[in-house]
Amino acid sequence: MPKVVFSTRSHRGATRVRSSGVAILLGAAVVVAASCRESAATPQRQVVQQSASRTDLPDPLATVGGEKIAIADVRARVGEQLDLLDAQYRRARDKIIGSALDTIVLEKLIDTEAKKTGKTAQQLLTAEIGGSPEPSDVEIATWYKENQSRLGGRTLEQTRKQIADFLKKQRVQEASDKLEKRLRAEVKVATNFEPYRLTFSNAGAPTIGPESAPVTLVEFSDFQCPYCRAAAPTLRQVVSKYGDKVHIVYRQYPIASLHPFALKAAEASLCANEQGKFWPLHDRMFDDQTKLGVSDLKQQARELGMDGKKFDACLDAGKYVEQVQNDMKEGQRSGVTGTPAIFLNGRVVEGGSVPFPVLQALIDKELARAKPTS
Repeated sequence: MPKVVFSTRSHRGATRVRSSGVAILLGAAVVVAASCRESAATPQRQVVQQSASRTDLPDPLATVGGEKIAIADVRARVGEQLDLLDAQYRRARDKIIGSALDTIVLEKLIDTEAKKTGKTAQQLLTAEIGGSPEPSDVEIATWYKENQSRLGGRTLEQTRKQIADFLKKQRVQEASDKLEKRLRAEVKVATNFEPYRLTFSNAGAPTIGPESAPVTLVEFSDFQCPYCRAAAPTLRQVVSKYGDKVHIVYRQYPIASLHPFALKAAEASLCANEQGKFWPLHDRMFDDQTKLGVSDLKQQARELGMDGKKFDACLDAGKYVEQVQNDMKEGQRSGVTGTPAIFLNGRVVEGGSVPFPVLQALIDKELARAKPTS
C-alpha cells in the first residue's frame, strides 16, 4: 500500500498561474493520495469506448486477391486495444487543454481586475483571505484528529509541519477559488470546452439518491481496503450535505491479491441488497474489517434483521459472483488500478480516499456546471 503523502495537485494536475509576477494557485484543494493498489506490475488500462472507423485510414486496408480487408475486420481482432488507446489519448489531451485553459482564463481575469483596482495579484488574494493564511494550533490538532486513519499511525508532532502546510495551501486555494468565482461572475466568462467523461453501466448496483440528480458519484470499492474504510465517512458527509443533489453508486472492486475476504464480502453486500439492507451491512463491514469471514457475515445479516436462510442460500450459492466480476471488468476498462476509485459525472477524482473538502469543491463545480444559464 502506498505511503500517505501531501501534495498540491488539482484534478487537472499541479498548476500555478503567474499574473503580474505573483503565483496564484489553481484547481481543487490539496489532495491526499491514498488507495489500495495491486502490484505495480499490473497493467494500467483505460475505458473501452466504441469509436467510429478512422476517417484517415484507407478503405479497404488491404486486398488479398479480390477479397477486401476493412477496418471492421481489424477491429474484430484488436478493437479493444484500439479503443483503449483512443480513450487514453482523449483523456490525456483534455487534461492538458483544460489545465491550460484554466490558466489563461484566470490570468486574464486577474489582469483585468488588477487594472481596474490598481492592486497586484497578491494584494487581491490577500484581501480575499481576510487575514493570515497560517493555521492555528487548534486547527492543526482538529485536522489531525479527524484524519488519523489517513496518516499511517504517525503522531501529531511527526505530521504537524505537513498538516500546517496543507491547511495553509488549502486556505490560499479556497481564497483563490473564491476570487476566481467572483471575477468570473463579474466578467461573465463562458466556457465551451467540455472534457472527456466516462459512462458506466450501473444497472443493479446499490445506490443512494435519485438517478435524476445533477451529480452522479460512482465509487469502486473493496470492503477489506483500509483506504475504502476511510472514504466511507466522507461519502456519508456527501449524503448529509447534498441530499438529493447527488446520486451515489457503489461498484464492487475486491482486490483478492491483497484482501482474501474482500470477494465474499462483496457478494454478501449484494445478497443484503436483495433485502434492502446493503447500506447497513456496508457500514457494519467497514466499521469492523476483522469480521469479514463467511460465518461473521451470516451472523451480521441476522443482527441487521435480514432473512438468515435466504441470505445464507444467496451467499453459499455464489449468486452474485458474476455481478462482482462484471463490476471489476468495468472498473478495469475505466482505468481503475486501486481502491477507492471515485468518479464524478464520469471524471476521475484524483487521490483515492480524498478529504471531504476536496470532494466538496469538485461536487460544487459539477453543480454549478449543471445550472441552466440565464
